[in-house]
Amino acid sequence: MKKVIARIKGGLGNQLFCYAAARRLALVNDAELVIDDVTGFVRERRYRRQYALDRFNIPARKATPAERMEPLERYRRGLAKYSARLRPFPQRHYVEQERKDFDARLLDFKVNGTIYLDGYWQNENYFKDVEQTIRQDLQITLPNDLTNQNMAEQIRRCNTVAVHVRWFDPPGSETAQHNTSPSYYHRAVAEVERRVSNAHYFLFSDDPVSARHLLELPDKRVTCVDHNRGDENACADLWLMAQCTCCIIANSTFSWWGAWLGDNPDKIVFAPNTGPFSIIHGSIPENWIKLDNP
Repeated sequence: MKKVIARIKGGLGNQLFCYAAARRLALVNDAELVIDDVTGFVRERRYRRQYALDRFNIPARKATPAERMEPLERYRRGLAKYSARLRPFPQRHYVEQERKDFDARLLDFKVNGTIYLDGYWQNENYFKDVEQTIRQDLQITLPNDLTNQNMAEQIRRCNTVAVHVRWFDPPGSETAQHNTSPSYYHRAVAEVERRVSNAHYFLFSDDPVSARHLLELPDKRVTCVDHNRGDENACADLWLMAQCTCCIIANSTFSWWGAWLGDNPDKIVFAPNTGPFSIIHGSIPENWIKLDNP
């Protein structure tokens, strides 16, 4: 029996990329997809991330302890990685991402027996040819609270623009290097104003107060979406983003998926294309509008 065991890790956006690449690999090889929802998080100390894909329509079972290489998982995984590096890529049973840029070898990989897939795989090309299946799998369980339902109804009533501002460094810090630049947001807003009449902006951010100052728009045209606190509520924000007809995303896999999951055929998406610490550069779909992020 052929089996792909996907090691899920990172925040919600990265977890979705991990899943999508693994789903495609299993699908084209007629292999079972198994989700390791544990080992990618047990040693995650910085952000204390947790597995967050239970809110999606994912048709895969969770890995057993044996499939997670337990006991002594850390040492057994290290040995598996070392052994894999000694083999040609097509013969490996532990497939680890080796470079940030798109690696086309994964598309032609033939699964024989059980293989482990370990990486972020932050590129649409890893699953573009099975896009409709991925969209079906990633249907979000709708939030049932009145706050989110009312917010979604408000979004549907107007020409809405989702704006995501992610602060990797403190706002205004002289040493800030990772944040998407203010000039990118100003250019994106100017483009929206040129293309969309009566646009209303829904702002998503880990620091909405600082993000609000960044936009330089009248208060009546901006709604701060700040009620879904914590990683456990991130899916609700992702769902709300996907309802918008236009998106200005950050240098962030989270808002990348918020824009990608939107099913409006006329949606307009602006994305930062450059920058010294670009996470999404190289993974921007062709029909999105790329703006410099100096």
